[in-house]
Order: sequence, then C-alpha cells, then structure tokens
Amino acid sequence: MTTDILDLELHDAAKEASDLAPPGRTARPRILALANQKGGVGKTTTAINLGTALAAIGEKVLILDLDPQGNASTGLGIEHKMRHVSTYHVLSGEQDLRRAVMDTAVPGLHVAPSTLDLLGLELEISQERNRAHRLRLAIEGLALGDHLRAEPFTYILIDCPPSLNLLTINALAAADAVLVPLQCEFFALEGLSQLIRTVDQVKHAINPRLEIHGVVLTMYDPRNNLSGQVVSDVREFMGSKVFETMIPRNVRVSEAPSHGKPVLLYDLKCAGSQAYLRLASEVIQRERGLKAA
Repeated sequence: MTTDILDLELHDAAKEASDLAPPGRTARPRILALANQKGGVGKTTTAINLGTALAAIGEKVLILDLDPQGNASTGLGIEHKMRHVSTYHVLSGEQDLRRAVMDTAVPGLHVAPSTLDLLGLELEISQERNRAHRLRLAIEGLALGDHLRAEPFTYILIDCPPSLNLLTINALAAADAVLVPLQCEFFALEGLSQLIRTVDQVKHAINPRLEIHGVVLTMYDPRNNLSGQVVSDVREFMGSKVFETMIPRNVRVSEAPSHGKPVLLYDLKCAGSQAYLRLASEVIQRERGLKAA
C-alpha cells in the first residue's frame, strides 16, 4: 500500500469511526498487534512463543492470524484442512470471531487461523464503509460474549502480514499497542521509522489509544559485529521502548514450527525458549506499569 493510498484509507476510516457506536463496558482483553512491514523478522515466531509464554504464566491468550500465509496457525499445529472458519470469514462478515477460535496444544492458548482467502479480502470489502474497523467490531463482539464466561481472554495477539495493507490497518485500529519484532540486521531502523509513522497516522486518524508497546530485537547473534551495532542504534533511537530481552538466533526456534509446536513445547530449555519466557515477564511488567500510571 503506497503512502498516498494509506493516507486516503486512514482519512476514510476516521470518518467511519465517528459513525460507529462506542464499545460497551465489558472486561476487555489487552490487544497487542505484532507488526513490521518487513518480512522475515521473527514476527510470527514471536507471536506464537510470546503467546505460549503468557499462557504458561496463567494468562488466557488468543492469537489472531491475519497473515494470508497462515504461518502462525501452522506453527501452532492447525492444519489447513482444519480451518473451516478463519479470520477471512470473520473480516468478510460471514462468521462471528468466536466461531473461528480453536484450541491449541498449549493450555490457555487459542488461535483464530487464517487462510489464503485473506489475499482477496481487501478487494472484496474495499467499498464497505466500515472496512478498516472489521476486526475491532469482531473483537468487541467476542469480548461481550467472554464477559459472560468464567475465563475471558486476557490477551489478544494479532499477527499482522508483512505489509502496510488493509489487514494491518484493521489490526492497528483494533489494538491497544504495537509490539515490533526487529531483526538485528542492516536496514532495521529504516523499516522501524516507516512503521512508527504509520502508527502515528492511525493514532491521530482512527485509534487515539494506540501506542508503541515496545521493540523486541530478534535473531541476535553476539558473534556478529553488525548485530551489536544494530542493537546500539535501535536503543539510541527508541530508548526505553526497547525490551531488555533479545531473542537469539537459535536452531531450535527455527525447527519448532515444522513440528507444529511453539519452541517452548519443542525444547523448553533452549536459549530461544528461555528468552521468550523473559520477554513475557517484561511484557507483564510493562502492563503493570501502564495500569499503575
């Protein structure tokens, strides 16, 4: 999506938002969008394993897979033939979000899977007035139902596609904050700057509560001088927004998705698993700080 088209989309979405009824007073889950328009930065891996780590410490977590490739769904063991109701059906208005939610092998962790049908969604709903708010309305409907349940979701993690398209705008319009996985490689800051501009646009146009929750540095290799330089540059640029925890390059993390498992189930003791547990702890600490502020 080019900058001009993105600006137009946000302008239209802002007008639409004023016509939508405000959400009811329900027990809302905390909604974090994992976003980066660059591919291959560890975004889906972070969504899967952060969700698993949060579930392991007692949170009830839902991962919303908005990437047409469906890697988050596959990485959680959801085969394509099992995805009878997907996020495509939710965003197209065919099904409620609750119908798409599936259990995973991790207690407390659930997923709404995606399919390649999402590739055509933007064209299908491009003329609809609420096209940028489909996900927000779906989550509000889910939260309303969860309010009547004993264990509502406490966290929703949205795995965004690696582009700034209508799916990503839906995620940012629905989210409380953005968690940015950032690979420790060249051009990392360039992509981060573009994402921050998009977040600012969405914040001012359609979602005033949206913030950058934090930046998590991924694929860190202490033997690589470039990794160290990227870490230094990002910390200088983003300051305290950068999580202390860095996710290392780790073969077990790379292997786990092919087995349909989060790395915490595949190999709990490996360096990658331990890093994601520390990251979950940092996320919870930041959440407590926000609530106390």
